[in-house]
Amino acid sequence: MAAPILSWEGLGLIQGNGWLFQDLDIHIQQRDRLALIGRNGAGKTTLLKLLGGQVDADKGTRSIQPGTKIVTLEQDPFFTGYDTLMDFALSGKDAPPQHEVEAIAGQLGIDLSRKADSASGGERRRAALARALASEPDLLLLDEPTNHLDLAAIDWLEDWLTRYRGAFVVISHDRTFLERLTKATLWLDRGSLRRKEIGFGGYEAWMEQAYAEEARAADKLDAKLKIEAHWLERGVTARRKRNMGRLEKLYEMREQRAAMLTPQGTAKLALSSDDAKSKAVIVADHVNKAFGERAIVKDFTLRITRKDRIGVVGSNGAGKTTLLKLLTGELEPDSGKITLANTLEAVFIDQQRSLMSPEKRVRDVLADGSDWIDVRGVRKHIHGYLKDFLFDPNLVEARVGTLSGGERSRLLLAREFARFSNLLVLDEPTNDLDLETLDLLQEVISDYDGTVLIVSHDRDFLDKTVTITLGMDGSGRVDIVAGGYADWEKMRKARAAGKPVAKAGGDKAAAAAPPPPLPAKKGKLSYKDQRDYELLPKRIEELDAQIARGEAQLADPDLYAKDPKKFDALMAALEKVRAEKDAAEERWLELAEMVEG
Repeated sequence: MAAPILSWEGLGLIQGNGWLFQDLDIHIQQRDRLALIGRNGAGKTTLLKLLGGQVDADKGTRSIQPGTKIVTLEQDPFFTGYDTLMDFALSGKDAPPQHEVEAIAGQLGIDLSRKADSASGGERRRAALARALASEPDLLLLDEPTNHLDLAAIDWLEDWLTRYRGAFVVISHDRTFLERLTKATLWLDRGSLRRKEIGFGGYEAWMEQAYAEEARAADKLDAKLKIEAHWLERGVTARRKRNMGRLEKLYEMREQRAAMLTPQGTAKLALSSDDAKSKAVIVADHVNKAFGERAIVKDFTLRITRKDRIGVVGSNGAGKTTLLKLLTGELEPDSGKITLANTLEAVFIDQQRSLMSPEKRVRDVLADGSDWIDVRGVRKHIHGYLKDFLFDPNLVEARVGTLSGGERSRLLLAREFARFSNLLVLDEPTNDLDLETLDLLQEVISDYDGTVLIVSHDRDFLDKTVTITLGMDGSGRVDIVAGGYADWEKMRKARAAGKPVAKAGGDKAAAAAPPPPLPAKKGKLSYKDQRDYELLPKRIEELDAQIARGEAQLADPDLYAKDPKKFDALMAALEKVRAEKDAAEERWLELAEMVEG
């Protein structure tokens, strides 16, 4: 094997009163495509800066092959002091050639003569990309490169990196981006670093196996370690397995919405089978909106009902924010009508994350300094609620300013989800979130009892979350598709190829499509199999509820000291319920595979 172009041996860094990590060995080869994975706060961005030489380590030896050029794309580049975006792109002692910057900027669709202080997040991200890629690096260090990019720019970047002949290390929450590009994975976890020669597509199975081995080892140790191992196993591994009943419910909702849409994608405004649960909360009737000569929305008709999860996608400037403002009543249409239910109470979670002061404590943000928080009418202890959002309860006294960007985003989500509402509006909710938090966010949205409107460029997140996708191409047309991003992409490809567009939500072969319904006359499944297939999702939900009740009892930090026998009995009972749930999920998956076969 050739010598690595960059190495760290025995790398260690002190943060605060202890080691953030130590004794790490990292070797990057000439054509490595590495995903750097880890929870928010694990030190991913810091490790990337150590690789790039922007941060000095407290121990270890860094070696670079002579002539190797390393370029870092930072998550939040520093634009202060630059007049235009071009000034930023051409700054520094290793500034790239201007003609190369201009060529890449043209392909990304960015005008670099724009003033830096008034540029949007997307424009700044494109300028930073043009600067980094035009530098012709041997090693690219990419920190959340898809943040603020629209779908067209993400596609372009994926294509560029596929052809790129150097090495790269990337931190990203975009699963689709990682799966398409990476060939090996660096996993930063609790101060240690592991490497495996698999792309991100195989990371989750590897992680689950590692945590399962830790849990088995912890069974031989004391009760405190058992609890820690279980927190890891439930907080990460179990969330990734997903609740089969919840997934089935999402598929059923997509099928129901597909039946309510005409083949052209427009929505029927009235249904003879309406009941209280399907009553519309937002109705758009032949809506039109333009700015000057440019049509943003043309003849748009949609009936949004309770529990719909609506995803809005399209390139920057296509009109996503305008459509969102129309649907929430913030903006009036030029013609047509938007009708909102009188009882609508909305919570908006924007992408600026600007609502929390750095000097406030976590306790202040969540519960106004109290130990208790009112979560949509239910009183919860703040420690338990922090666990629900994958926080260490000991962070309750931490200042917001000491949290990572992802942790601040997670804290904002925890606060906003506690408020009563029946309409949730999320603007780029996946920015700065780690993969475990994305899983949690999908779960919380799925369990939310109201209607959800989501603007996002995260394709995997949309495929696993929404029941209807509103696709915008900038012409004023709004495609209405029952399903996720993959379903809209399929519709666009069929239209571009001149093929008939299938009924919205149609093809079961799509990435996010549901398994087929149970066949009425199939010899492969017995009556018992059919019953299990239908009833197990509900049983899994019941077991989840039992597990939650048991964990709530075990959350008492003094329980083990006060009554160790009760603690042991609760642990044993909880393990029995978890085993039953695991068996039920495995059984349902086997039956689902039989049905699909």
